[in-house]
Amino acid sequence: MGVEFLNIIESDEAKEIIKEKFEECYTAQSEIIDIAESANRITYSKIESKIDFPPFNRSLKDGFAIKAEDSYGVNEENPKKLKVIDFLEAGSFTDKTVELGSCVEISTGAPIPDGADAVIMVEFSYKSDENPELEDDEVEILTSVTPSQDIGQKGSDVKKGQVILDENILLNPPKIGVIAAQGIDTVEVYKKPKVGIISTGNELLTNQEELRPGKIYDVNSEMIRAGVNACGAEGECLGIVRDNYDDLKNKITESLKECDILLCSGGTSAGVGDNIRHILDELGTVYIHGITVQPGKPTILGVVDGKIIIGLPGNPVSAIVIFNVFVAPAIKKLAGFKQEEEQKTIKGKLAKRIHSPIGRMQYQLVKVEGDSVIPIFKDSGAIFSLASAAGYTKKSQKQNPNLV
Repeated sequence: MGVEFLNIIESDEAKEIIKEKFEECYTAQSEIIDIAESANRITYSKIESKIDFPPFNRSLKDGFAIKAEDSYGVNEENPKKLKVIDFLEAGSFTDKTVELGSCVEISTGAPIPDGADAVIMVEFSYKSDENPELEDDEVEILTSVTPSQDIGQKGSDVKKGQVILDENILLNPPKIGVIAAQGIDTVEVYKKPKVGIISTGNELLTNQEELRPGKIYDVNSEMIRAGVNACGAEGECLGIVRDNYDDLKNKITESLKECDILLCSGGTSAGVGDNIRHILDELGTVYIHGITVQPGKPTILGVVDGKIIIGLPGNPVSAIVIFNVFVAPAIKKLAGFKQEEEQKTIKGKLAKRIHSPIGRMQYQLVKVEGDSVIPIFKDSGAIFSLASAAGYTKKSQKQNPNLV
């Protein structure tokens, strides 16, 4: 006869225990990394600008840098000639000063020369190749401009010393661009928690093995690792362990030396051969063994040597649902996410009635077709149901289903 569950606890209580144990066992750590490695990492501290940006007054258009006063009263019926004293491309510089009657031809992004306070777009001008009455060093302007027109002022985007990124920000390409614009080459980010993943079961094979009668390929290792990585942590598959008490105990002991958190799938229920509960009792303390949910009732949480071990159900659907609902939020917080983002919810009409078990929170996979929400009625080992699912409903006797 198998071991019995500890006192089965409610879903909300389980979430609170997991939250508390993560806070007791772990403190977020940081590391300094090269900006080239920073994509999808979380900032640990605020980042301040080192320089004004733009670092100089620059032209926003191709055209001519002039004194705005030179253009007053100018229009197509009353054009005005100016002498071109230099040409500036982006990245170049001139020591010449613009005075009344003169200008500098300028490209977008080039620094505004001394004396100039406006830019006339090239579209509102004629050069000597367009007007034979002009000398090679002359331009005819056809419109008037106001001071500062088409000039990007120094520091107009960011002032030196301004906070450009707060802590707990996910670094995506635009945010990395903001850092790079400051000449910053390293950034302090949250260190990724290292999460080990073990699958247990005599029936499991690796993808490199040939399928044999009575065997199945290990689904949970790679699936859970992908989930761990999506939470901002570093998942590592540590292999398959057979349903042998000593082998599993040794594997857990060795794995805890390599990782911060350990996730084991399979071996968590109260049946013969389900050893994790006994092993965690021997090595440390079990705080959860059984949650009033479906699927995923045989979920375990224990602490060994200050590190958390979570036993997930062996069935793939159960394993990923329990991971997403109970484990992912705690890992995300440790990895630096500000808070658990609200899950996207939609409303629709159920195509079929869902019969929920008495006293248990039920998570039911569903797919969406138009305005209809269609339950996927398959057992919790039916991995392909995950591929067609748009999400799940959660429902207890006192709740209406909401698709998440």
